[in-house]
Amino acid sequence: MDPPAAKRSRGCPAGPEERNAGAGAVRCRGRPEALLDLSAKRVAENWAFEQVEERFSRVPEPVQKRIVFWSFPRSEREICMYSSLGYQPPEGEHDTRVPFTRGLHLLQSGAVDRVLQVGFHLSGNVREPGGPGEPERLYHVSISFDRCKITSVTCGCDNRDLFYCAHVVALSLHRIRHAHQVELRLPISETLSQMNRDQLQKFVQYLISAHHTEVLPTAQRLADEILLLGSEINLVHGAPDPTAGAGIEDANCWHLDEEQIQEQVKQLLSNGGYYGASQQLRSMFCKVREMLRMRDSNGARMLILMTEQFLQDPRLALWRQQGAGMTDKCRQLWDELGALWVCVILSPHCRPEERTSWLQLLSKWDKLDVCPLEEGNYSFDGPSLQPTAALIPGPEEEVMAMAAGSRHTVFGRALQAGSLHWSDDHLQRILASDSYSPNLTGNGGSDKPTFDPQGRPLWLGEPFPTTCARVDTLRAHGYPRQALRLASAIVNTLRLQQRHQLQIYKQQKKELLQKGSTCITNMEGWVGHPLDPIGCLCRALLEACRLEEETLAIYPDSGPEKRKVAYQHVPVPGSPGESYLAMALEVALLGLGQQRALPEGLYAQDKVVRNEEQLLALLEEVELDERLVQVLRKQAGQLLEGGPFSGFGEVLFRESVPMHTCARYLFTALLPHDPDLAYRLALRAMRLPVLETAFPAGEPPSNPLDSIMSNRFPRWFILGHLETRQCELASAMLTAAKGDPKWLHAVLGSIQQNIHSPALLFKLAQDACKTATPASAPPDTTLLGIALELGLQVMRMTLNTMTWRRREMVRWLVSCATEIGPQALMNIMQNWYSLFTPVEAATIVAVTGTTHATLLRLQLDAARREELWACARTLALQCAMKDPQNCALPALTLCEKNQAAFEAAYQIVLDAAAGGLGHAHLFTVARYMEHRGLPLRAYKLATLALAQLSIAFNQDSHPAVNDVLWACSLSHSLGRHELSAIVPLIIRSIHCAPMLSDILRRWTLSAPGLGPLGARRAAKPLGADRAPLCQLLDAAVAAYITTSHSRLTHISPRHYSDFIEFLGKARETFLLAPDGHLQFAQFLENLKQTYKGKKKLMLLVRERFG
Repeated sequence: MDPPAAKRSRGCPAGPEERNAGAGAVRCRGRPEALLDLSAKRVAENWAFEQVEERFSRVPEPVQKRIVFWSFPRSEREICMYSSLGYQPPEGEHDTRVPFTRGLHLLQSGAVDRVLQVGFHLSGNVREPGGPGEPERLYHVSISFDRCKITSVTCGCDNRDLFYCAHVVALSLHRIRHAHQVELRLPISETLSQMNRDQLQKFVQYLISAHHTEVLPTAQRLADEILLLGSEINLVHGAPDPTAGAGIEDANCWHLDEEQIQEQVKQLLSNGGYYGASQQLRSMFCKVREMLRMRDSNGARMLILMTEQFLQDPRLALWRQQGAGMTDKCRQLWDELGALWVCVILSPHCRPEERTSWLQLLSKWDKLDVCPLEEGNYSFDGPSLQPTAALIPGPEEEVMAMAAGSRHTVFGRALQAGSLHWSDDHLQRILASDSYSPNLTGNGGSDKPTFDPQGRPLWLGEPFPTTCARVDTLRAHGYPRQALRLASAIVNTLRLQQRHQLQIYKQQKKELLQKGSTCITNMEGWVGHPLDPIGCLCRALLEACRLEEETLAIYPDSGPEKRKVAYQHVPVPGSPGESYLAMALEVALLGLGQQRALPEGLYAQDKVVRNEEQLLALLEEVELDERLVQVLRKQAGQLLEGGPFSGFGEVLFRESVPMHTCARYLFTALLPHDPDLAYRLALRAMRLPVLETAFPAGEPPSNPLDSIMSNRFPRWFILGHLETRQCELASAMLTAAKGDPKWLHAVLGSIQQNIHSPALLFKLAQDACKTATPASAPPDTTLLGIALELGLQVMRMTLNTMTWRRREMVRWLVSCATEIGPQALMNIMQNWYSLFTPVEAATIVAVTGTTHATLLRLQLDAARREELWACARTLALQCAMKDPQNCALPALTLCEKNQAAFEAAYQIVLDAAAGGLGHAHLFTVARYMEHRGLPLRAYKLATLALAQLSIAFNQDSHPAVNDVLWACSLSHSLGRHELSAIVPLIIRSIHCAPMLSDILRRWTLSAPGLGPLGARRAAKPLGADRAPLCQLLDAAVAAYITTSHSRLTHISPRHYSDFIEFLGKARETFLLAPDGHLQFAQFLENLKQTYKGKKKLMLLVRERFG
């Protein structure tokens, strides 16, 4: 793999020969090319110059000059290949990133001068303008070449890149475009042979004088060796000449900087997390394909270098050690690497020894522990293409076991390709001619048919992915016509197989339909397969139909923005009425519509989705005409009738890949031409078999807002994506069916049967409602009804699964019902039990349904408005009875304007209080009653709440403190009778001394019945020592005594100060009694005697209270 040498030893000619100065003269335009030039071209392309010299004892100088002249590359495309990226760079970055474009600009600006060709060596200067404030830079460029290939380059810019620098490009393009302006000399050894001794000595001395600092030590060393008679240099005939071209044994290939390739790949892999790194690695793969297409041996060389670096990626060992899978980006690069090796190994023109060396390398890499495995349980020895195909018997488990097979590395398919060959006579005839027919040959004793009934060639006996890999290989190696011929034969075979499959299914249809399930007939899918067979076939056929402008640049990186692809019908030779464009569409639909099992592994499943989207993106570039529409209709019909061979068949394998994405494309394409077929196909594709078997129709999942298969069926990693695609298909049908009740109801039935995710159903309902109510047109009532029906289904499915989206869903449902009309709104109110929780119904449905905005929207008369209000009140009362704790207050609020309903709601609250309604809710309703001006009812509810309350001696910060104080204030304002009635309740419920003393003080500040709600005459404030407050005073004193003893039992010194403050508040309460001073003194004395061991505390008590 070493680059060819740029010099070789050459014997000194015997003497000067005749020269023809006009040998390089420009040929007159219009005149035939000279025989000398024709011959020199062929020799320059295929023979090393050393071979010419050995073959002929004397080569005239004019002949030498023409061979040397024609030995430089003549195609700018090849220069571009070695100096441009493999993808379109971002806008505005052409000059900075693409060497070819920069070199072209330098050439056009006249930056190349002093160009000299000496033999097989080209040199020149390239001037490049400097940046702002920088001087112009001058670069000296040298290029060696041989047999129309550049074999080495040198530039003063010291370029360290994968590609030739812009200066090498400028000099090369100058030589190609202005070849006859370049001064041409024969190899330097020819010039030296014409000199005598004096001239040679003068030449050497002048050369040394001009470059003495660089060459003087070398010159002296060589002189010493030449003067030494037995030296090695005197034993060799001739002397090296760097301008004499390559030797016979030298490799004939373009210059490729292997070190730079390895370094760049290593660096890009280390930056593998960045999008740009993956993109550049893909551009290098594209460069390999470009080289293969040009039949450049460097394609395989570059791929070997890249593979070695991929295998040295340190992340491989880390991933293997951790048992983790590689990233998707990295996996995609490895897939492309493996597919490229298949193309290289299958090369139709490589030498056997080359293939053997490649297979040895692959075998070595295949055995490495870090070599990645191929994902997706695709078989390596799948069924071959046959004219007939029978249904595979047996249960599903057996079929899946057959499909699983053993694991292989990413190089396994390339190693398998090593056993394939191109020597089959039938294959050779297919590739050789467009008119190959049975008339030209028989079956040749073969046991398999070679032509279909129409006389078109077939290619049987190999697995379908392998045959498509042959097509990709032919395209990759620059055999587009042969690739088309083989692709046509494969399509003929697929058609014949499809016809036989339909016949077989018709014979067994009744039995399969009675059984209700089927086994998979395709053990491995073609979409998502590592070899991408459908993609290879489609691209080969579409490539032949591409319309390209004649002026389209040959340089992929120098053009403007990417042009929109256009296709035209190109007839298929030997098949009247056929076109490659129609074939491509047919093949894509065959692959996309194939019933196939979902492969194993997250990446393999993701690849199925990605590959499907890529194929559909290709099809969407094709503008459908009448001819293609007929293909669509025919294929759609066959997919519907395809039975177990089709993903659109009547009976599906349980784990078949769904057809939603493909069906959406077909639905959109067919709808303008055949709506009935479009809907039938899309409705059939709505199925998601694995969910249908998991949840029978009408049975809701356990956790419906999540992906319902994520836990129960972990093998289906992409289920969420598939469900989303199913929803998109349903949405497309709903939108298209607007205004057509027949199809709208058909779509609704399919959605209700097949979509099991409430989140997606809700999205469909929202989309349908939005479509049904355009801003500038009247609403579509049928579509609105369907939106409402979907919303109702979501409500039923999620009724027992509370999520943060329920409130949004309920509000939307009320809004949707409002759009339809009052009857729809009343219907959901009347049937709320099966749709909403009591809280949702009372706080959202009833309230939102009777807001001013809703009533304005409905434009109801008084009678209908009252009917709606009555329905809402009934709903609220039912909710209050069902859940009084949360719905009583909303019911009371909603029933305010109707006395009977309000009384009913109030009675519900009273009944609930007896049934255990908590004190917090009773206090809330009581405050509401006071706010409504019903103090006696508020008092009643407050007493019921107090009866349920219990506040311990140490609960100073109990949540109900404020409610108790409010109740006491309310009773005080109502009068002495209400106050007397509530005092026993307070004493029984509250044991907290500070609270009791606080209530006592509040009641002694003013006379009862003097508040804003009081209706009696003014009176004197109540005394704490008289009824009814004396009982409360006794309770407060007793609470202080009990609390003090309780606190002193486990008191710590840090709480002494708090206890002294507590005793201070107790004294204030004791002094409210006539003999309070004496009682407090006795209480303190009791404490001192009982807790005399707490000397420090008792000292503090004496200091404060005596």
